[in-house]
Amino acid sequence: MQHGKYRFVVGFLAVPLVIYAVFVISPFLQAIYYSFTDWTGLSPDFKMVGVGNYRKMFSDDVFWKSVGHNVLLLLVLPLVTLGLGLFFAFMLNVGGRRRKNAAVAGVRGSGFYKVVYFFPQVLSIAIVALLFQFAYNPNSGALNSFLSAVGLDSVQPNWLGDPDLALWCVMAVMVWSNVGFYVVLFSAGMSSIPKDFYEAALLDGANRVQTFFRITLPLLWDTVQTGWVYMGIMALDGFAVVQIMTVGPGGPDYSTEVLAYFLYTKAFRDGQAGYATTLGVALLIVTMIFAGIVMKLGRRERLEF
Repeated sequence: MQHGKYRFVVGFLAVPLVIYAVFVISPFLQAIYYSFTDWTGLSPDFKMVGVGNYRKMFSDDVFWKSVGHNVLLLLVLPLVTLGLGLFFAFMLNVGGRRRKNAAVAGVRGSGFYKVVYFFPQVLSIAIVALLFQFAYNPNSGALNSFLSAVGLDSVQPNWLGDPDLALWCVMAVMVWSNVGFYVVLFSAGMSSIPKDFYEAALLDGANRVQTFFRITLPLLWDTVQTGWVYMGIMALDGFAVVQIMTVGPGGPDYSTEVLAYFLYTKAFRDGQAGYATTLGVALLIVTMIFAGIVMKLGRRERLEF
């Protein structure tokens, strides 16, 4: 019976593993190989250059600017997005007024609010980026029009044209487009937490802040940790928003350049596919290191209920 079971498991997994190896592992290995060449991406002829592409990468100022912007996104984007998602989800599920026979309750109409929060997920990121590009327009955009309407005509920022503001504008769009998903995700997790836990804590004199940090967050930690990894990977990308919204794109003065867009320009604009794959390898390594750090630091005793 044991041998039959193993044959069944191996037979069941063989095809998915082969497909994964061909379509996922193989491109990674090819990219590593091409990173040691001077391939243009168009010609079948290329030659090996050893670690020349890697030396060029480490001496490239634009590469280091891109890394700096990705690190900033990596620090800010998950923290703000998940923090807002947790806050809104907690308010929707536990922040309502106490009602009869219920120590804790969600706000009235929480289902409608969840739909509103989730709405940006229905839109393509390209549509979201275009909408915000119009909103950031310094002449006729919604933001500057609002500032003018409230009497702040002297405050008319050139949102995407200012090197000091452009990256923060991009971050705001990425937060807005993703926070609703985590509101719904965390709300689903909170709805499965027994109300008895909250009732016991409130009877002991705990307030809502204490119940959040002592009950809600520990019991949602696995979900938060997974969301942190996903948001970190998104922060290491950012290609679509930068490509559609920003001046250049990637500007002004490389102020919004990220690794994914820098890789794209080298591969498809400059015909330096070998160098672009080197950037891709660097991005892969950074992503894996980030995921490993988050999983390691976030490891804790599993709480069950």
